[in-house]
Amino acid sequence: MNYNEKEMINRIILTAEQREFLLPKAFNAAVRAGAVILDVYAAGKDHFDVNLKSDMTPITLADRRSHTLIKEYLAQTMIPLLSEEGREMRYEERKDWEMFWMVDPLDGTKEFIKGNNEFTVNIALVANNRPVMGIIYVPYFQKIYFCEKGFGSYLKEGVRPDPNADYTYDKIYEGAVELPLRTEANSPLRLAISRSHNNEETFARLAEVKKAHPDAVVVEQGSSYKFCLLAEGSVDYYVRTTHTYEWDTAAGEVILSETGGTTKSLPGLGKFAYNKESLLNPFFVCRSRFFQE
Repeated sequence: MNYNEKEMINRIILTAEQREFLLPKAFNAAVRAGAVILDVYAAGKDHFDVNLKSDMTPITLADRRSHTLIKEYLAQTMIPLLSEEGREMRYEERKDWEMFWMVDPLDGTKEFIKGNNEFTVNIALVANNRPVMGIIYVPYFQKIYFCEKGFGSYLKEGVRPDPNADYTYDKIYEGAVELPLRTEANSPLRLAISRSHNNEETFARLAEVKKAHPDAVVVEQGSSYKFCLLAEGSVDYYVRTTHTYEWDTAAGEVILSETGGTTKSLPGLGKFAYNKESLLNPFFVCRSRFFQE
């Protein structure tokens, strides 16, 4: 590690006081958002109020309500917020931000509409354009994954959606289990792909992996939950060769990295960057801590 890399790490690690203030804010925002999402979900498809955005992706009443709740709740931190469902922010407005929240208030909207329960709330804290805190809440399964840069990633189960969630820092860690849950790769290997967003390149890359691991099993999974399964060690590899945005990956990337896994851009296997002029991600591949090609 060279001097510049060490200096960057020193700059992005939060103080204990900052962590103890900000982690509960993000955690409670996600759990509260999960409650409003499940309220809409329980009402049924006739109440989803589905529309198409300018990029032809769907947005529902649950997306909008979750965004509003998270935006209002995190406003008390006085840290700017960049959300999938917020207003479009010009690069000139955000390029000098030293710290901001990166939010996807309902990741996996297509899975939400299909009714298969595979949707999440993603909240990341980004400092100097690197995610340093990540929360992924899976409200239907009452599971929440979280991390603080340099302190490992954790899974807390039995976290019920609650519009009045008020977890303290100590309560968040109480009963949480450090990730990964496994100590070795799966046998056979488990290769994850999106349930709704694949193309020919996706399957070509899977075929390359299967040349070395012919018994590998392909697992379809919606939303950022794939990052969580990688962090657990429940799956070993994930490739994405269709469009995603920074709010789709920021929380998942830091949660995975804190377990020893990696997220690399395609082609070239470079590092991910955040708060770019274009918020569109490159294609990418993720590996769990234990995966060896």
